[in-house]
Amino acid sequence: MDLAGRLAQLEGLIREAKSMPLSSSALVNREEVLDLLTDMQENLPEEIKQARWIVKERQEMLAEAKRETDRLLGEAREQAVREASQTEIVKIAERQAQDIVDEARRQARETRLEMEDWADSILSTLEVNLEKFLSAVKRGRERLHERSQESVVAGVAAGSVDDSQSYS
Repeated sequence: MDLAGRLAQLEGLIREAKSMPLSSSALVNREEVLDLLTDMQENLPEEIKQARWIVKERQEMLAEAKRETDRLLGEAREQAVREASQTEIVKIAERQAQDIVDEARRQARETRLEMEDWADSILSTLEVNLEKFLSAVKRGRERLHERSQESVVAGVAAGSVDDSQSYS
């Protein structure tokens, strides 16, 4: 199950928790929640591995685009040298070489921008998923903290009732 599925499962556990009578508190199976949180923590590095893989793939694609550009430039230079025997041919070759260089640069730039957009999109999705995960964890911790505070207040109130009865 992916991270989003685990978050949905955690949310379901909290939503389906039995309510405490006369209270807004609910009973949550601590073991289930802790197991789910542990599982999410263990699987979080996989999401990060995927992001690193995406960055590596982007770098490899950019390197391939550069190699292709270099190859095209080499071909353009070789062609220019072959046709350099005559003045008019040299001028034509220079124009063609420049066109090839310009086209290679344009293609390299276009490929690089496409890869950056693709990587940014993947990283953006990962960022949204991580933000959702963190938000769910924060909400869970806040709820647990509120319940803990309610238990302390209930314990203090019960203790003061017991104290007042013992003085009577």
